[in-house]
Amino acid sequence: MKQQGVTLIQMMFALALVGMLTQISLPTYSTMSSGLQQQAAAKDLAQALRTARSEALLRNQVVRLQAFDDNWSNGWRMVVEQDGPQLLYEQRLERVSIVGNQPVARQIRFSGLGVPLHAGGAFQAGTLFICQRPDPYSQYRVVLAHTGRVSLREEPGEQPLCAAAGSDQ
Repeated sequence: MKQQGVTLIQMMFALALVGMLTQISLPTYSTMSSGLQQQAAAKDLAQALRTARSEALLRNQVVRLQAFDDNWSNGWRMVVEQDGPQLLYEQRLERVSIVGNQPVARQIRFSGLGVPLHAGGAFQAGTLFICQRPDPYSQYRVVLAHTGRVSLREEPGEQPLCAAAGSDQ
């Protein structure tokens, strides 16, 4: 007699195999997904800074990129400081932790010459770290030079600011 289909044992074996492969691949997928979210956040932030600088040069006015609720992880908005129109609004939906050292902790201002300046007129420079939760680890950095140049760097390593941000959440 010819067999038409699969037996119950064959079906159970196939399901067990699929379950085992899923358990093995889930942590890898999670790590890969987290890495892609970090990379996207870093690229978006670097591009927003470059756009803010370009707008400041184009308008010959002070343009400010500021973090929502003083937290870069929530997103950012770009405004012209003098008359206040909002040029860009980006809310981060995926939960990637972004922290900056003191000079760039909450906002970055570009003068009409494209130079980053503090409210008092001093040069502004700093680094924004894109952190991997819950570890104190940063794969990507957005670096703002005192000349206004924005660079995206991929330098893996532990960061004290990431550790502090992880303990706040």
